[in-house]
Amino acid sequence: MVEAILTNDVSVADQTRLPDLLKKAAGAVSVFVAAVTLDLKGGSGCFSRERLDAEQHVVHGFAWYATYAAILHQTAEWAARLSDAGEFTPTDKALVQLLFVEYAAQLRAGISMTQNEVIRPFQLTRRAETLALLDHPALVELARQSGNQELLSEVGAYLVEARARATLETDGLDETMAMVREQFFAFSRDKVAPYAHDWHLADKLIPIELVEELSAMGVFGMTVPEEFGGLGMGKIAMCVVSEELSRGWIGVGSLGTRSEIAAELILTGGTDEQRAHFLPKISSGEILPTAVFTEPDTGSDLGSLRTHATQDGDHYVVNGNKTWITHGARADLMTLLVRTHSESKDYRGLSMFLASKQRGTDDDPFPSEGMSGGEIEVIGYRGMKEYEIGFENFSVPAANLLGGVEGQGFKHLMATFESARIQTAARAIGVGQAALDVALSYALERKQFGRPIFEFPRVQNKLAMVAAELLGARQLTYHAAWKKDQGKRCDLEAGMAKLLGARVAWSAADNGLQIHGGNGFAMEYRISRLLADARILNIFEGAGEIQAHVIARRLLDA
Repeated sequence: MVEAILTNDVSVADQTRLPDLLKKAAGAVSVFVAAVTLDLKGGSGCFSRERLDAEQHVVHGFAWYATYAAILHQTAEWAARLSDAGEFTPTDKALVQLLFVEYAAQLRAGISMTQNEVIRPFQLTRRAETLALLDHPALVELARQSGNQELLSEVGAYLVEARARATLETDGLDETMAMVREQFFAFSRDKVAPYAHDWHLADKLIPIELVEELSAMGVFGMTVPEEFGGLGMGKIAMCVVSEELSRGWIGVGSLGTRSEIAAELILTGGTDEQRAHFLPKISSGEILPTAVFTEPDTGSDLGSLRTHATQDGDHYVVNGNKTWITHGARADLMTLLVRTHSESKDYRGLSMFLASKQRGTDDDPFPSEGMSGGEIEVIGYRGMKEYEIGFENFSVPAANLLGGVEGQGFKHLMATFESARIQTAARAIGVGQAALDVALSYALERKQFGRPIFEFPRVQNKLAMVAAELLGARQLTYHAAWKKDQGKRCDLEAGMAKLLGARVAWSAADNGLQIHGGNGFAMEYRISRLLADARILNIFEGAGEIQAHVIARRLLDA
């Protein structure tokens, strides 16, 4: 396999054979990752949990290399499909080439996990034979083109040409999904984007009228089967809708997340009665759900939850505290994760409830008996508001125990992580696309030294690289969604898409603010909001460090 990949080099200048070059480069990276996997496991063929914790920089860096391999593979496959169909446009070629050129250079020199943490090849392995795999002629040829101003300027020209369209010619969607994208792009452009910044600055809830419009469009039942009142569409549709709504404002793009999580919990773990009762109401928007999982001292350590529920006849009594509850006051239904086995000290004693509550107001956020709480003020990701909630003898009918069996809560929650992370990756792409839109418009309008600042190479180059990374992140996200639609395990792909998407969104917003200069630091400019919104993406649904840890553990069988 290695020999086949290391032969028949293709020049990057030969555009007619570009897909062949991309496949060779992606294949070489995959072989490198496979070899590193064996090197890390060593002669024993295993990697212990103790080493996983002790050597986090290395194993998390390994996760990043594996993520790069996945994104290059999916992008190369996408390019080959378009080329075979005669639809590989000059825009596509320039963008995908820029992505591969930059990532090939990073793979050989080192990948930035964060702003001050870099993983380099020799930290993953000291074996010369393994390191030599990154000297594959295709990777070397691509890496040599890093910083190619002609290529960067070509992408910049396409950005200007395509700025009024939904996206560049880079999503590869079928006709139906392309129509869905256009519909929600237009909705977001006309009814969200013009008002989002004012809503953000006022720190108000998203207008209920907009929520009702989204309900009528089927957003809350997008993936719910038609028999329960949903549209019965797949996760790719969810990605497209989440991306375009988040492009207008992440708060609006995230409205459907809670419905998606609640619906998937009920579909995969609920009883027939629970499905029949709750799913039609969630799909129609009659019920707005919220996820009530996190506690003040737990974070990602869900096995340490302390909020407990004790059965008392035909109901359970809940006591404890929860935090970071998005859309908590306005919601009508809580997917509530609590401990029902008081003697347990880990995830095995957790259960999930479908706990109804009264819809609150700004003046009285939690009117239901047994509940109290208040708002957590945040710098971004506004529109639904964040809350902490206290439960004191809060009553939930026993019939609302998800699935009717105690101790299944963690299992139920794990079943939703793939979809939640795929959707978060889609939201990240939407935020990144919004940052690109805003920064490009500003760069074309802002004049310095007698000309638009877009004409200065370093301004144009920032935008070109954002566009190229968004292309790759989109292909990886769509692949994860496709696997989910096929009923295949996709936790690895979903995690990688979320890990990379969050970094791309932050880079897009940060570079967008830099292009704005001092104006970007002023709250009146939209890019300031996008920077704050992008920052949360590397934290929720699994912080970047946790996400890299999970990816590495899966790949190393630790």
